[in-house]
Amino acid sequence: MTLTRRALPRRRFLRGTGVALALPLLDAMVPAATALDRTPARPVRRLGYVFMPMGADMSRWTPETEKSGGRLPDDLPPILKSLAPVKDNVTVISNLELANAYPGSHATSNSSFLSCARAKVTESTDYYLGTTVDQIAAQHIGRDTQLPSLEMAMDLLKLVGQCDNGYACVYQNNLSWSSPTTPLPAEAHPRMVFEMLFGEGGTKAQRQKALQKRASLLDSVREDMQALQRELGPADRNRVSEYLESIREVERRIQAAESQAKDVELPDLDRPLGVPAAFGDHARLMFDLQLLAMQADVTRVITFQLARETSNRTYPEIGVPDPHHPLSHHGNNPDKIEKMSKINAFHVSLFSEFLQKLAKTPDGNGSLLDHSLYLYGSGIGNPNVHDHINLPTLVAGGAAGQMRGGRHITSDEPTPLANVHLSLLNKAGVPLDRFADSTGTIDGLFD
Repeated sequence: MTLTRRALPRRRFLRGTGVALALPLLDAMVPAATALDRTPARPVRRLGYVFMPMGADMSRWTPETEKSGGRLPDDLPPILKSLAPVKDNVTVISNLELANAYPGSHATSNSSFLSCARAKVTESTDYYLGTTVDQIAAQHIGRDTQLPSLEMAMDLLKLVGQCDNGYACVYQNNLSWSSPTTPLPAEAHPRMVFEMLFGEGGTKAQRQKALQKRASLLDSVREDMQALQRELGPADRNRVSEYLESIREVERRIQAAESQAKDVELPDLDRPLGVPAAFGDHARLMFDLQLLAMQADVTRVITFQLARETSNRTYPEIGVPDPHHPLSHHGNNPDKIEKMSKINAFHVSLFSEFLQKLAKTPDGNGSLLDHSLYLYGSGIGNPNVHDHINLPTLVAGGAAGQMRGGRHITSDEPTPLANVHLSLLNKAGVPLDRFADSTGTIDGLFD
């Protein structure tokens, strides 16, 4: 049999004036022989990391699974309750520790979360940590994408000097380090992330000029988009339409936030133009940008600092007007613990919304959730005493059908968080025997 159909290039872009817009994985990108044999395209492996600051109320986090043989119960604990729709894609891991984060601080909670390394005590620029797990992954699974990795945050404040008990602020500002001496700054402005993913880059002044020149990213690629649609089958046309509509919606929300920022006098001087005023709206937009980045295969490795250690952010949208950091030092005050747990639950609910969107987004022969692994957690267990044991940690995703979800894994002895990192690296196709202070992988996490 002679095969005549040529596959659309996997790195096909829609091109317009000064922009190149990546496309999601389409049936037309699967080689003809593969399509005729009805063999699904090899799934792309993706890794994501979401950092939650200042620990959690572990009594409202930890599932009761003694009677269910390690299965997550139908009635999830209060902080995790919002994960119910994606419970079968989530595994909670208990009794993890960050031994190298001691003697115990907010700075080392952040710095050790992805490095599992001991930060050098310094208030100057001679800081030293270790290469973080996301950057090790980026060296392997990020080589074929436009961005090897994407670093995102929610807090725009970048402090310098000494921030916490003799530790330089760099340890709290940055989750990702490409080497022991090279921290990677995270972007918290949605417009800047969007332009990083889909714009032509340049300086801030150049980007602003480009924004004025074009009303929309999609408008600039309209001609190429119409030509592409004529090459595609019905299923691919629908998939591209849904993808472009998602981009249009993100554009609309960014523009609305910018308009609001121009018209409203904001009390937070650290919030630049275009950032939604409400934390939840900002976080949802940042999660949606992560979804678009993976859907377009612009990057396969993402880190997201959901909030900064020692953050004094308040959460009036959920009825918590008190600053987060003082609440975390609750002194066993029930009222403070209750308010802190509300913040914990709110953060998890935003992550759950994101996971549900990933589950509804087609990708190859499954969904983005099927082909992704996300680690969500904190570098502190009980924030009242700054300990780094019994860390609130969960893994979500499908790992291309190999993730054993809906479970609660725990051990009798404290287990290095590095074991979880090593397990995720191996499952994503990164051949590593050891990471930081790992002692092995996590039994039962994957089939």
